Amino acid sequence: MTAVAAFTAITMVACSSDSGDEPAEKPTGPVTIKVWAWYPEFQGVVDLFNKTHTDIKIEWTNAGAGQDQYTKLQTALKAGKGAPDVAMLEFQEIPTFQLTKHLVDIGKYGANDVKGDYVDWAWKQVSSGDSVYAIPVDAGPMAMLYREDIFKQYGLTVPKTWDEYKQQAEKLKTASGGKNFITDFGANDGGFMTGLMWQAGAKPYTYDVGDPANVKVNVNSPEAKQVMTYWEGMVNSGLADTKAYGTTDFYNGLGSGKYATYLAAGWGPGYLQSIAKTTAGKWKAAPLPQWTAGGNAQGDWGGSTFAVTDQAKYPDIAAKVAMEIFGAKNTDAWKIGIDKAYLFPTATPVLESDAFKNKEYEFFGGQKVNEVFIPAYNGITEFDWSPFNNYNFNQLTTVLGQAVEKKTSWTAALDTMQQNISTYATQQGFKVQ
Repeated sequence: MTAVAAFTAITMVACSSDSGDEPAEKPTGPVTIKVWAWYPEFQGVVDLFNKTHTDIKIEWTNAGAGQDQYTKLQTALKAGKGAPDVAMLEFQEIPTFQLTKHLVDIGKYGANDVKGDYVDWAWKQVSSGDSVYAIPVDAGPMAMLYREDIFKQYGLTVPKTWDEYKQQAEKLKTASGGKNFITDFGANDGGFMTGLMWQAGAKPYTYDVGDPANVKVNVNSPEAKQVMTYWEGMVNSGLADTKAYGTTDFYNGLGSGKYATYLAAGWGPGYLQSIAKTTAGKWKAAPLPQWTAGGNAQGDWGGSTFAVTDQAKYPDIAAKVAMEIFGAKNTDAWKIGIDKAYLFPTATPVLESDAFKNKEYEFFGGQKVNEVFIPAYNGITEFDWSPFNNYNFNQLTTVLGQAVEKKTSWTAALDTMQQNISTYATQQGFKVQ
């Protein structure tokens, strides 16, 4: 929650109220619902909703992506005015906004009726018992995208385990004279590393929005250290590059063939297509390597939701928008979301539709890449986020950067992170377990 004092929020929970919980008097005409979101190609989805609803009109604003929107949203919520009725929130941000009682429990407005449209792990990201604080939209199950031409050129085989992945990296380094890397390790993205730790079975936090005073911090678990030790070896041996994600050097590496694989989320195929257009037809998708041969452990990198804020005048109608705009039955909206925005849907009916499962991606040489990502999504297990995720991600990227620069060992970096986060949580008024 960044600069928000969590202790104050916790001590006021008992006397606070969700002003959006009680709907206003029934409106006599069409209701305008203000929505903040940064989804690509979202205007078409909004237009479609407005065309098919006579009683509701969505007024959409792109208030910035990620933290830019969150900062504005926190300011408006604290001020008691200026917030949207419905806001796009990533999974990891829900506890932060729910802690200060600014998210409406839309379980009161029928949200649990659509629970069956989502797999268990995704629904638990947005709910606590019968209380529901958001509707899942997209997710980021992880897989390995690889350059088929480079694999053929250097006689590499598609790795099924992380040990095999390292073996192929060593083979590539030798065969290419050190010009190619198996991948890039972006230490500046906390979501990427968290996804890899998730796959390894790490549970950095244990937190329930229904019990906001308590949080368990376990960022330096054996599972997390296993991941760190592995990548320490990959980076220090020159098998993985260390360019920051989202930079020109990173983009050039994907486009030039410098990187033979890209460890990606479900939105990765579309992202790759947009930044490495000249490599069309050269990529394929394969499952993420496993720690144990024959295993099916999965992790998630990213994912977003629609939540209703306590400034919604008509929370019941706002909840309807959250449930329907990218709902399981809204196939036209999802056609835009999938074909143009490259979102990976969380709604099971969409995931299991023939149109999605059998979709051929020209950029991947006609491969049906969702045949790789759907099983990954279905194999993801439950995972908790803390109510101060922005601080956590800042800590993670900071210690990763220090580890990459060899200012500390990678496992020691996690010990430092454990201490810093535990201290911070205590200072914010949480009871750390």
